[in-house]
Amino acid sequence: MFLKIQLENFFVARQKQTNPTSKLTKQDSGKSLKRRLVAVAAAWTIPLLVLGGIGLNKVISNALTTNFDKRLSQFVVSLIAASEIDQAGDIHLTRPLGDQRFFETFSGLYYQVNVKGHPPYRSRSLWDRALNIDFEQLYFREHFSSRTEWPTAERLRFVERDAILPGSSEVYRFIVAERVDELELQVAGFRKSLIWSLVGLGIGLLALSSFQATYGLSPLNRIRTALEKIRTGTARRMAHNYPMEIQPLANEINALIEHTEEVAERARTHAGNLAHALKTPMAVLMNEAQSRPGALADIVTNQIETMQRHVDHHLARARALGRQATLTVRTPVIVSANGLKRALERIYTDKKVLISVVGAETLSFSGDKRDLEEILGNVMDNACKYGDGQVLVQAVADNIDDISMVKISVEDNGVGIPDPEQVPLFERGVRLDEKKSGAGIGLSIVRDVAEIYGGLASFEASKALGGLCVNIWLPMAEK
Repeated sequence: MFLKIQLENFFVARQKQTNPTSKLTKQDSGKSLKRRLVAVAAAWTIPLLVLGGIGLNKVISNALTTNFDKRLSQFVVSLIAASEIDQAGDIHLTRPLGDQRFFETFSGLYYQVNVKGHPPYRSRSLWDRALNIDFEQLYFREHFSSRTEWPTAERLRFVERDAILPGSSEVYRFIVAERVDELELQVAGFRKSLIWSLVGLGIGLLALSSFQATYGLSPLNRIRTALEKIRTGTARRMAHNYPMEIQPLANEINALIEHTEEVAERARTHAGNLAHALKTPMAVLMNEAQSRPGALADIVTNQIETMQRHVDHHLARARALGRQATLTVRTPVIVSANGLKRALERIYTDKKVLISVVGAETLSFSGDKRDLEEILGNVMDNACKYGDGQVLVQAVADNIDDISMVKISVEDNGVGIPDPEQVPLFERGVRLDEKKSGAGIGLSIVRDVAEIYGGLASFEASKALGGLCVNIWLPMAEK
């Protein structure tokens, strides 16, 4: 139950502190520069293509209609030129018009000549039908119109022109009409080709805009990759081969990293100097108090020990904070654990301590080696000190809430803790066995350093050896 509560608290804090941009990234995922550039290109390209298509369709449609009308106009001029009046006042043609459709019944091409008081003279293609004529208006210039006519509800294009023939004072109406199916088919065919051409052109332009945006923004992707390498410890600085517009950004990032490392180093040095300056007066006071037993000496001794714990605790935190500011470090876990194993087995030779280290050698901690050894050293030392000669160290990869972590478990075969929920093991000054030496700050430092790196430390009963099991989660360095 205690471990469950700790884990829940850890992941809430982890999401707020070590991954503060996760929510922002999801919210801003739609605000990509590439999408913006393509959207701007689409916002201009699509309306321009639509307007251009409308204008081009109108121009070509008018051109086809004009060409159609010119042919009708030529027919009506030929009709007027070939028309003569006989003695009875009727119209007849001196020569046939040069299109075979005038002689085919309902072929779609017709002519007709009208004059008041006489039956119309019409082409054979009209058979026994006549076109509707409106004599209220005179058209001494060519007049074009379109309307639906009998007998098959044909849509016809008309050209009408009035003329006075030689030898007559009457006004004759000359009409040539042609079915507009061919014109409409030409316009529809052109419109279809135009639409598909514009669609293809639009897709091509948008694809080109996308490629242009991708290519233009590729240096930013290289910047991101370089920053990721720096964060994971596979590189120390950014390269110097970016475009001239991006290179100043890379230079500023490199300068910022160098400045951060300098500040962190100065902080570590300052903390070390301060601790060293305090330790000498504290040692003098401790020696004086121990040389003069009494109530006052006991009080002074207790207060100096408390001061010593505070100094050691905050010094460890300052070192860890300074190292954590350096992003370009990675530490193999098993290598460090094996080094500590050899050292501790020599230290606890009298107890014949046997330490087993299990885990993949490829697992690496995204942090400083000294901090990892401080964490493992405290936990493994406690296991050797309070255990009964057997210590098991295991390291495994653990992916929790999409965060890659290294889980390190240190177990011993000691008496363990009867009720883990009642023992504040990670509090400063708390020791499992007051009879054994120590300041009681080792596990407190373990917890603080782990949390500085965004990790977690917890404890439970050991299932393998029966004693205490301390679990530590630390960020895993990417391979």
